[in-house]
Amino acid sequence: MKVVYTWLKDFVDVTATPQELASRLALSGTNIGGVENGAHGAVIEAEVSSNRPDCLGHLGIAREVGAIYKLPVKPVLPKPAESTAKASDAVRVEIQTPDLCGRFTARVIRNVKIQPSPKWLKDRLEATGVASISNVVDVSNYVMLELGHPLHTFDYDKVRDHKIVVRKARPGEKIRTLDGIERQLDPNLCMISDGDSSRAVGIGGIMGGAETEISFSTKNVLIECAWFEPVAVRRAARFLKLHTEASTRFGRGADPEMAELASRRAAELILQLAGGELLSGVVDVYPGKRTPKKIRVTRAELLRVMGADVPDKEVESSLSALGFAPIRIDQNRGAEGSILATWECTQPSWRAEVEREIDLIEEIARIYGLDKFPPRLPAARQGAARLPHYEAETRLRERLIGLGYREILTIPHVAEERDALFRPEGVAPARLSNPLSEEASVLRSNGLVTMAAALEWNLNHGQRNARLFEIGRHYRLNGSDSVETPVLTLGATGEGRQKNLYEPSREFSFADLKGDLDSIGALAGSFEWHEGGPAWLHPARRGRLQLRSNEIGAAGQLARQVAEKFKFRQDVFLAEFDLDRFCSAVRAAKEARRYEPLPRFPGVERDFSLLLPDGTHFSSVVNAIQALNISEISGIEAADLFRGKNVPAGKYSLLVRITFQSREATLTDAQIGDYSARIVASLENNLGAQLRAQ
Repeated sequence: MKVVYTWLKDFVDVTATPQELASRLALSGTNIGGVENGAHGAVIEAEVSSNRPDCLGHLGIAREVGAIYKLPVKPVLPKPAESTAKASDAVRVEIQTPDLCGRFTARVIRNVKIQPSPKWLKDRLEATGVASISNVVDVSNYVMLELGHPLHTFDYDKVRDHKIVVRKARPGEKIRTLDGIERQLDPNLCMISDGDSSRAVGIGGIMGGAETEISFSTKNVLIECAWFEPVAVRRAARFLKLHTEASTRFGRGADPEMAELASRRAAELILQLAGGELLSGVVDVYPGKRTPKKIRVTRAELLRVMGADVPDKEVESSLSALGFAPIRIDQNRGAEGSILATWECTQPSWRAEVEREIDLIEEIARIYGLDKFPPRLPAARQGAARLPHYEAETRLRERLIGLGYREILTIPHVAEERDALFRPEGVAPARLSNPLSEEASVLRSNGLVTMAAALEWNLNHGQRNARLFEIGRHYRLNGSDSVETPVLTLGATGEGRQKNLYEPSREFSFADLKGDLDSIGALAGSFEWHEGGPAWLHPARRGRLQLRSNEIGAAGQLARQVAEKFKFRQDVFLAEFDLDRFCSAVRAAKEARRYEPLPRFPGVERDFSLLLPDGTHFSSVVNAIQALNISEISGIEAADLFRGKNVPAGKYSLLVRITFQSREATLTDAQIGDYSARIVASLENNLGAQLRAQ
């Protein structure tokens, strides 16, 4: 809403500069975009919130200014001269859909002269960004910007039978609107038709039709000023993809009581600028008239909410200036004998959103000045408690940051085609019923799609080395319900080690990702790795993660066909696992942790050079050794792997290093020899291993 400073002064005698006025309006709750000084003086850009349609006109802003500066607002009292002929004899109005149109007024002016508008009118419209068309059309736009209530002018002679019928659109009906576009209508839209009820002459609350528009040959004018149901107008504007100044005001909830006044004001200006004869009276069909609502506000609640007092005079002046007409009806004494007043207020027709006591308290506070209330915390009603997984998540974050990862937060709304790249088979996407765009039409089925997008953004902006993590949620449908699951998602690309004085650079690899995940898994005991994984992972560099024999996630290098969709030119590694299960395991591991003294006796390492059939996993070797239940084994690790010369086809060489250590005595050669023989026998019998000759 562009507020012309000189126009505003027509309603309130404010002496503050435009910049000072903008600052005060901002402090009272009106979002100000800035102040521009142009050919027509200062123009304040007010970004009016959706619950304040009363501020979409200069009169509404003037009411705010009057309340802030305690200045009277000049009333709008148009008194156009009327002829003896009656408007009710010249036009008829019928509302067939009172649920869509709660009020419709009509006035008729005969023998007008359509011509260009005077300079002062053109200048004010131009200052607000509205193009001048003709005097009568410009008056309708001027009154809308002045009083905040849209209205429309018809060529009276083109309205068949001089009758207006408000109805719903018929199946298959079309209309050519003032912008020259033929639009297909929905049966639930509110339409304005003339005596031939099959012909629509306007879309209620949005735009008029081209067949009855004002032209320079128009002689007689029909002024329409109505009130349309806000939700219906918003739906219609969204369906038609037609958002106008009128739909903005009606869609937010215009003032139904303003319709007759705006119509009278328009008639007065048309008589001044175009001449003519105004028929007496107004045709006013008003099936949706409301009874003003009474709302009480008490000092006790004001004290409780704001934590400080406001003088009676300030309460009453603020509410009065905003149109709530407060009446002091009761006095109660507080705990210390102070008087706690009660006011009964009447909801003004232009403030339909104010329905409760707390709404009135907000009005009092913002006009009085929020800066005048001392900062204080409200009394706690219950003790503070950390979330169940707070400590586990904190330890996880610390471990990830120590490994060189940076935390990110992403929006879970994603494009469906990208989500499909990572979505598990058989999982239906959680679609949004009213998405902001096609690029945000579904909720992510896992965190990998947004992690891949974050890596894509970094690479496209020249940052080729990135290690990121996100603690978030994915969303999947369970029947008709959406289920949210907390997950940890990792992403890495670029160098695993940067070049320094002593070492060359090295690219991040699957081994780096596995090492990082093993370090994370140590918080919960340890991860178990198994081959395989989802299709979005490289078939040779991937693995499934298990924790306590339950699969919780997967990790690996992004498959080439998926990487090409993101136009990645370097290897990208991703991982994700269920956070609830992991954090539960972290808590259990902490509770099961016990102190053990350092061993007093030395450990002994033995290397076993094994020939193993291709396809044998190191985890199988570890399981076969651990199945012997030799308590003196304190460590098992893979020290070297070799394929090629001197290794038979279908086999590979693996050097396994085992550490023996006892807490009771130094191990003898005989004991170690016995353990070694049992280990070799187990590997030969269970895995088909062969001990290579030294």
